[in-house]
Amino acid sequence: MPLKIPFVLSWTCCSHSFMEPVQMTTKVSSCKSFSIPLQAKLNKFRVIGQVGFAPLWSRRSRRGCLRLGASISGSGIGGSQDAVEEEKQEKGLILGTERDGSGSVIEFHLIPQSGEVEVNEVNSVKDININSLEEAEEIEGEGKARARVTYNIVLVTAEAAPYSKTGGLGDVCGSLPIALAARGHRVMVVSPRYLNGSTADKNFASAVDLKRRIKLYCFGGVQEVDFFHEYRDAVDWVFVDHPSYHRPGTLYGDTRGAFGDNQFRFTLLCHAACEAPLVLPLGGFTYGEKCLFLANDWHASLVPVLLAAKYRPYGVYKDARSILVIHNLSHQGVESAETYKNLGLPPEWYGALEWVFPTWARTHALDPGQAVNLLKGAVVTADRLLTVSQGYSWEITTVEGGYGLHELLSDRKSVINGITNGIDVAEWDPSSDEHIPYHYSVENISEKVQCKTALQKELGLPIRPDCPLIGFIGRLDYQKGIDLIRLAIPEIMEDDVQFIMLGSGDPMFEDWMRATELAYKEKFRGWVGFSVPISHKITAGCDILLMPSRFEPCGLNQLYAMRYGTVPVVHDTGGLRDTVKNFNPYAQEGKGEGTGWTFSPLTKESMLAALKTAVRTYREHKPSWEGLMRRGMQRDCTWENAAIQYEQVFEWAFIDPPYVRSN
Repeated sequence: MPLKIPFVLSWTCCSHSFMEPVQMTTKVSSCKSFSIPLQAKLNKFRVIGQVGFAPLWSRRSRRGCLRLGASISGSGIGGSQDAVEEEKQEKGLILGTERDGSGSVIEFHLIPQSGEVEVNEVNSVKDININSLEEAEEIEGEGKARARVTYNIVLVTAEAAPYSKTGGLGDVCGSLPIALAARGHRVMVVSPRYLNGSTADKNFASAVDLKRRIKLYCFGGVQEVDFFHEYRDAVDWVFVDHPSYHRPGTLYGDTRGAFGDNQFRFTLLCHAACEAPLVLPLGGFTYGEKCLFLANDWHASLVPVLLAAKYRPYGVYKDARSILVIHNLSHQGVESAETYKNLGLPPEWYGALEWVFPTWARTHALDPGQAVNLLKGAVVTADRLLTVSQGYSWEITTVEGGYGLHELLSDRKSVINGITNGIDVAEWDPSSDEHIPYHYSVENISEKVQCKTALQKELGLPIRPDCPLIGFIGRLDYQKGIDLIRLAIPEIMEDDVQFIMLGSGDPMFEDWMRATELAYKEKFRGWVGFSVPISHKITAGCDILLMPSRFEPCGLNQLYAMRYGTVPVVHDTGGLRDTVKNFNPYAQEGKGEGTGWTFSPLTKESMLAALKTAVRTYREHKPSWEGLMRRGMQRDCTWENAAIQYEQVFEWAFIDPPYVRSN
């Protein structure tokens, strides 16, 4: 039956106070669908009627002030209870908030002090929002173990496969959420809804418009975004829709370079991601305030800053936590210091993002070198930091690997962990891969040589099953060590081997690949561009995969290679060091442990020595080579294994209090 709650509206103007009684009617209905244990849990909670009247706001000027407040009175639910928090003011920006019928915040805004504030009517919310941390015993469900502690996880990313992808970030953010959801967590992924007029637009065809447009304040005005949603593999895939995500080109730029408004596009993503758990009733329930945010790379780095600067000072997200996941520290989202005012943050938080370039990196003698660094802001404010391998978690604290952030990261090393990425073992499975002509497994690897001869035939190389076939797959740029391969190719081609390269990037390296193919027609092939089927065929058909990366936060190609029985030869760095166990052919009569070869230092001579050892082992020690293949194929590289390690970091994040700026 309808329940009437006496409601008192009060406001103060200068020195005069006014009170006016109003009455709010809400409907409380019983729900018989709750199981007895859940109903018993609900009975422990005191439901407080709280009014999402309008954005709580205050305006001050030199002449006077105007305050708007609300309180529930009488003997209604929970007795006398303040419906709104004590008004608070931050320099330059004022807070606005809306709550649903259960008292949960459903919208939260920073409002420009000089702007006009509208008082909106309350939208009725019929759903009960339950956002508690659930603990349960280890259970078996659908053949998979569930986590003992489950969380409401909000993963924020610029890309997530299969919807959007340019590299490893998309792979990780497309697979990790599914693995976490399979273990019982409630998972939302928030990323942009990219439309570029190509066939890739169909990736979003199943996403439904939630009809929930919200207003966000940043870049000197009010920005409006919409949300699209698809529920797939037990994950809520949420896409932020805005015209800035609709343009030809890639996710980040076009043929002329990076988009000039990328800071705007990803600032918008971060603001929308912070609102999504409060405003989107996915499956009938919002995620609520007790969330765990996983912010990935610089594109999502404003999320921890917003939680600390915009929400927690007002009691919102006070029980939430944030984790920054660093996939590549070399990209930090650095822009002019003048752009800070566009980010929708209080002025006094500038220091968290402040960045000063060293003298040698400035454009001219009078350049002060002042900038804002979004990734630095997340390093400062996130509750914990994660990298995509253990080796990389150490490298980012060094001068060589820290890209100017090494001192700050060293100060926070107590909350830095590294977890090696998993791979999609369904997509990358030599026993069922749709892209390769012959299938094989660790129990029967005889068909791998058929994949090799098929690849040689397709690319026009002499069909030689016993000739060592070396492959490279990756971007043609300085990080991947292409210059080292370029220097070494004449000596590599002196040996009786074949070499296949797949990739695109620096036009200089693309032209070099074409010229090298002409020079070594019987031994070298260079595929300029990228092809998913060809990448699978190279991974399955090659005997050796070469990865001379200068740095590699995790690396995925070496994981794919080992799963396909292709032996990696890699530079001893980052995730490559973590995942490839060096093989000593002289230990235990060639029967020692190991899955490949690592080399260091990063020189042509060191790389050639490792390659020659691999080629000699392939030719002269077949039992040892077969052992290398099998050990690599048996390595556990599933996302479920990585998800279990993520859960440990989640627990650590909630042990300590959330980040609060010290005065």
